[in-house]
Amino acid sequence: MAGAGGGGGQSVRQWWQQWQQAPVPALHPAAPGPDRTGPEARISLSWSPRSGLIGRSWAMAFAAGGFKVKLYDIAQQQLTTALENIRKQMKDLEEKGFLKGDLSAEQQFSLISSCTDLKAAVEGATFIQECTPENLELKKKIFSQLDLIVGDNVTLSSSTSCLLPSKLFTGLKHVKQCIVSHPEGVISPTDLDLVMSDGLGMRYAFIGPLETMHLNAEGISDYCEKYCEGIRFVLNTFGPVPEFSGETKQKINQAMSEKIPVAPKVLDARRKWRDECLTGLAKLKKQMKSD
Repeated sequence: MAGAGGGGGQSVRQWWQQWQQAPVPALHPAAPGPDRTGPEARISLSWSPRSGLIGRSWAMAFAAGGFKVKLYDIAQQQLTTALENIRKQMKDLEEKGFLKGDLSAEQQFSLISSCTDLKAAVEGATFIQECTPENLELKKKIFSQLDLIVGDNVTLSSSTSCLLPSKLFTGLKHVKQCIVSHPEGVISPTDLDLVMSDGLGMRYAFIGPLETMHLNAEGISDYCEKYCEGIRFVLNTFGPVPEFSGETKQKINQAMSEKIPVAPKVLDARRKWRDECLTGLAKLKKQMKSD
């Protein structure tokens, strides 16, 4: 578990070298953590270097639900910058009326703390979320360390987007407690549409895919350094060009038909709704440009 993101010029390679040299924490008997649920349960988060966008999002999501969050990194400056960014983002969301949860921004932020000691970070945690770069050896090292110091009631979760769980967790004593919890996991055709309509699609209405990549990291070069290996891995799994037929087509058709029945009146009503949304969005974009 490692890496709180926060600005700075440290590269993924430099950060990984730091981790290679970091000492393994002193071991102690793996006593089960306290049996706590709801707002009293504590989440321990690991982060990716520099921007740490996914890690910050996880921290804010857990705090919005009233959970105590402990951030861990080997570099204190990364943690300091991350906390500053979280506080600012929470305040901005609250002022705009978009803050999630029932607690105020200050109350949510008060639930988040940080430390540079691994044992202290996981002590009492019921859920540990790892958010480091898509580097198999790095993630394996982190989970092997966690495996030695956590109890039997702690969930170990990875934010990996393309590494197989079998490669990450095989051989761990607590392998049955390991899961993958990527914030953009897709499990159905409806979920796929939601990822775009409520996720990237919101950005694509104003900026293109290249600018989206540029802003999701410290520029395009940084984005490519961080994610090129994972992107290549996913592309290599595509295989032959799909025929747009067979079982996959049937599953997608069933899911879409359940949402919007294939009947002329229903389709026409949905198209009308879509066009009204596009008109409203076009007016908003025009207004934004004039402002």
